[in-house]
Amino acid sequence: MAMSTAGAPARPMRADARRNYARLLAEARTAFAEHGTDASLEDIARRAGVGIGTLYRHFPTRHALMSAVFQEAVTALITRSRELAGSDRPCAALVEWLGAIVTHAGEYRGLAQALMSTCRDESSALARCNTPLREAGSTLLTRAQSAGTVRQDVSIDDLMQLTNAIALAAEQSPDDPDLANRLLKLTLRGLTSNPTGGKSSPSGD
Repeated sequence: MAMSTAGAPARPMRADARRNYARLLAEARTAFAEHGTDASLEDIARRAGVGIGTLYRHFPTRHALMSAVFQEAVTALITRSRELAGSDRPCAALVEWLGAIVTHAGEYRGLAQALMSTCRDESSALARCNTPLREAGSTLLTRAQSAGTVRQDVSIDDLMQLTNAIALAAEQSPDDPDLANRLLKLTLRGLTSNPTGGKSSPSGD
């Protein structure tokens, strides 16, 4: 069954509408990759061979278009979180997954900022990205906390904001491709439970 952008059941699209939808998504992916997520919606519609009104009928807001474009990546990240949930090194699994989030948020200029600004906004179309990722990350975080390798006061909301902030910082320094990885490792040293006062590692396992 087709779904509306609000998540309510909608009538199946006609064949020409499906073609328009697919072309708009393809052109949006290309435009976001080339120009960032603030790429011109008018240009996206023109390249897809439709009017701007058609674009807005399918995607009422820029965030709705972004959400649709990134659903494939979100699905892949959720799948990876499920694979990592069976790891016998739960903190290392969490850190690996957070690294994947940083990579995803850094793939398109402007995406990290948009995810940060809508992280707690359930009314945003980007909640279709944020909410399932937060739930997937929460499972990994809970496992690591239950194993005693991550502090109990760490929240998944803070971790999601942290990863987006790291991706945003890396976006501002394109001449330093290792910056995101360094910042992630540096920051996550504060995640680990260290009751003995000894030296902790980013993996915690």
